Order: sequence, then structure tokens, then C-alpha cells
Amino acid sequence: MAVAVQSRHARGSVRQRYRPMGEINVTPFVDVMLVLLVVFMVTAPLLTVGVSVDLPKTAAPAVQGQDEPLSISVNAKGEIFLQETAVAIDELVPRLRAITARKPDQRIFIRGDQSIAYGRVLEVMGTITSAGFTRVALIADAQAAVVQQQRERGRARSGTNR
Repeated sequence: MAVAVQSRHARGSVRQRYRPMGEINVTPFVDVMLVLLVVFMVTAPLLTVGVSVDLPKTAAPAVQGQDEPLSISVNAKGEIFLQETAVAIDELVPRLRAITARKPDQRIFIRGDQSIAYGRVLEVMGTITSAGFTRVALIADAQAAVVQQQRERGRARSGTNR
């Protein structure tokens, strides 16, 4: 904070009078905000679920909900992941019960790679629903399906099939 100094000579003594400046320096505030912006831009892509799964395509709308769902992934090798941790199918239900504190209405999303057998995804889904969890849903890549449908419509209009 800057201070203006005035001096006066009165009766042989020096008097100083301090006046505060009426301006606020916002440069440090802007610097901090820019640093935070960069940090969040770098870390945001890392916050997604870390198991690489090639999701099947669909045009269905996204499911809306208030609570954060649990994510179970089945990769191309058929391995099961709870969030980012690999688990065996017989360990899946006890871990889900421990995480959800026996709350069967917890939303659970199952992400299955499109290249694996459909039976493996159904096995995982059946295991979860037979344990009493009622809000289980399959996840698909909706945006890619919309783009693919638009391409097919364009080809149909132009009369070419690829």
C-alpha cells in the first residue's frame, strides 16, 4: 500500500501527514486467478475414470441424477474395475456394499468395452443386481453414435454407401 508524505515547517518542527491512496492494486489477484485457471485446465482431464474402455455407440439421451454414481468397467480383456481398482467378480459385491454403506439405491454405471462378449457384461450386471442394488445402468458413447448417424444420413442422401 502506497502512502503520500507531506512535510510542513511550522515553528521550527517538521510535521508529517500520511494520506492513504484510494487505489487497489488488482494485479496480484489476477495473477493468482490465472495460475488457478491453468492448474484446473491441466488437472480436469485427469479426473475422468482411468480404465480405457471403447464404449458402444448409442443415440439415447444421458441419464440425469443428483448423486455421484459408482463406475464399474469391463475392459477388452474382460477384467473388472471398480472405479480404477481391479477386482475379481467374487470380490465385487462385498466392495460395493462397503463403499455404499449398504445403500441399495446408489447409482452404479457399468462401462463395457464393445469388443468383449455381451455375456461378460451381463454377468457383472447380474451379480450386482442379485446383491440388491436396484439402480444399475449401462454406459454407451452417445456423441459418437450421433456423429455416425449423421454420416450415414449424408451418404444415404448422396446415394453412396461405404
